[in-house]
Amino acid sequence: METPFQAIRYVTPLREGGSLPGIVEADDDGTYVLKLRGAGQGLKVLVAEVIVGEIGRAIGLRVPEMRAVTLDARIAKYEADEEVQDLLTASVGLNLGVDFLPGSFGYDGSQPPSPREAASVLWLDAFTANIDRMWNNPNLLVWHGQTWAIDHGAALYFHHSWPSRGSNPARFANQGFDASNHVLRDVADDLAPLHDDLAAVVGAGLIDSVLDQVPDEWLEPTDSMPDAAALRTAYRLCLLARLDNPSAWLPRKDPS
Repeated sequence: METPFQAIRYVTPLREGGSLPGIVEADDDGTYVLKLRGAGQGLKVLVAEVIVGEIGRAIGLRVPEMRAVTLDARIAKYEADEEVQDLLTASVGLNLGVDFLPGSFGYDGSQPPSPREAASVLWLDAFTANIDRMWNNPNLLVWHGQTWAIDHGAALYFHHSWPSRGSNPARFANQGFDASNHVLRDVADDLAPLHDDLAAVVGAGLIDSVLDQVPDEWLEPTDSMPDAAALRTAYRLCLLARLDNPSAWLPRKDPS
């Protein structure tokens, strides 16, 4: 990502989700949904947001622009809500800003995307093992009549096991994906004809480019992966292994 912007005003918390992100204004005159490093899910959620969001953008999906945003301790000091103040204090430093889409509303099926676009969203979720796109939490917005994909922090679950188990690309490559409750399952085209086109975009070069956008300080070292370079290699190997094994995870269209 580009040189970090500085948050200059905390506007309001967003209480729809469990991680309590907030709206902030930054010194680039932009307004962002700030995903906070001090939230309970930790830094790995920010890493997944960047990796999966940028892969989605590369395959043609609408994903809000993401920026690194620095949060100063002075902003936390003047927050009246104690819960929010504690979270802001724990999040001083580099956080993830997601471009705020004013006037957007949550996806309810009344304005569905095209079958191909829906299939691309479903493909992205299957590839990255994102289970958080169901009707109770679609993580899709409709803005100016178009569908935008948001909130990818639940994807790439495998990295949560790294501190204890280390990286296992083969396990991720062979993990299935249950699309039966996916919010776009009934809208999407068959994914099989689409897979080759999308997989050709998401090769080693793109994955490396996306991983380079993740700030080093968000990559938490482990005993077996002691630095940012080792962690990027682990993500790369897991993603490439899964890309090479679509028979394990690619949803199939119900022939009925």
